[in-house]
Amino acid sequence: MPQEAKITNVEPLPSNEAKWIEFQKISWQDQTGKDRVWEAASRKTRGKSGVDAVAIATLLRHPKKKPSTIIILQYRPPVDAVCVEFPAGLVDASESPSDASVRELHEETGYKGKLKFISPTIVSDPGMSTANMQLATIEVELKEGDTEPEQALDDGEFIERVVVPLEELYTRLVELDKEGKRVDARLWHWAAGLEFARTML
Repeated sequence: MPQEAKITNVEPLPSNEAKWIEFQKISWQDQTGKDRVWEAASRKTRGKSGVDAVAIATLLRHPKKKPSTIIILQYRPPVDAVCVEFPAGLVDASESPSDASVRELHEETGYKGKLKFISPTIVSDPGMSTANMQLATIEVELKEGDTEPEQALDDGEFIERVVVPLEELYTRLVELDKEGKRVDARLWHWAAGLEFARTML
């Protein structure tokens, strides 16, 4: 049984040691013409697609079960907690976001499906970072008797996948939060939208 992940030290990161991100000092003028400065973090890995990452909203269709989705549990050092997220990952330099979404879903969950929709490029935390992403919707058609496929994780990846009926997703996220896990904002907003559409419209 692997040990629990834990923080052992935190210290400032010199810019010449940063492999994945860099800090930027952005000089700009506001709407009145006043000069201002903004601090931001920027990924170093953005490829020719212009998109940093993809997240995948999966729709599992089964002949005898209600539609489900897949969430993943993964320890994230910046928040020192297990996070509840969409399957997701960086777009490789030579691939499209659409191809990355199909690849990442298979690697992190083992499932293969068809891309049904991919969002425009959206920003993740525009007050702090230049990071952007696209949200893909992938449909997986299951057959009676299908077993859960094997994940294809990279060395050093520890990702637990969880299949959740869509109608239970919002409640499950609330439960996971009470357990001390941290829910990713994109997944929470998606689940809240489904729940509010079901209960408030």
